[in-house]
Amino acid sequence: MKTKVLISAVMTALLSTTAFAGENPHKFEACMKAALEERPGQIVKVEMKNEQGAHVYEFDIRGTDGADWDVECHAHRGLITEVEREVDNVNHPLFKAKVKVSEKDARDIALAIYPGEITEVEYEIEPNGQASYEFDIDTTLGHEVKVEVDATSGEIVEANREIWQIGLE
Repeated sequence: MKTKVLISAVMTALLSTTAFAGENPHKFEACMKAALEERPGQIVKVEMKNEQGAHVYEFDIRGTDGADWDVECHAHRGLITEVEREVDNVNHPLFKAKVKVSEKDARDIALAIYPGEITEVEYEIEPNGQASYEFDIDTTLGHEVKVEVDATSGEIVEANREIWQIGLE
């Protein structure tokens, strides 16, 4: 039921923006279908972000396999671009096996480049098996930025501006 409400709310938001912007070039439905084919389950959150100038949907899916997944889809092409597994905390065996940088140090690294307030932290296993911290930061410039810090090297591996989000935090 929550999935239907979430999907309805997202579809309403997307369709209402079409009325103001002319024809909407985004392929939300194709992306949603592709994401659920990639990782079957329940969509609990959808975000749109700007990655290197391209619009990307990120579907947070509670998988039928019991795991939580972030599935990214190119909004104009309708193609899956990345699949990451979310784990509960730094002590999860898949995450802990790769960690050399503490969460505090990773926070400091992210905030040194993107000053603001961290509003959410996720612990992710990348497609190549590496672990990363993902911080949602409300920056001092008034934007929300998603910053991924490699948990082994401490390098910022990705930073993208979030455009909108709907669903569970």
